[in-house]
Amino acid sequence: MAVSLRVPDEVKRRVERLAGEQETTAHAFMVDAIREKLEAEEARAAFHAEATRRLSRMKKSGLGIAAAEVFGYLEKRARGGKPVRPKPRRVA
Repeated sequence: MAVSLRVPDEVKRRVERLAGEQETTAHAFMVDAIREKLEAEEARAAFHAEATRRLSRMKKSGLGIAAAEVFGYLEKRARGGKPVRPKPRRVA
């Protein structure tokens, strides 16, 4: 599939400069940039889909863990501690 993009002159100059510094072509640089953006957006969509599934499961089960408990647990872990995992409880 052939694609034609109208790229502003200022963007073209920046792409050409960076492509030259990376010893690649402007075309390859733009294809890589598009690929990176696609991967980031796909990862974002997957993250949101997983969050939606988990929220639905939480609402269905009625079980959850308070955010303060989660953050406290993570902070202790980040400091090298071995805290006890918070337990899910019924939420209102």
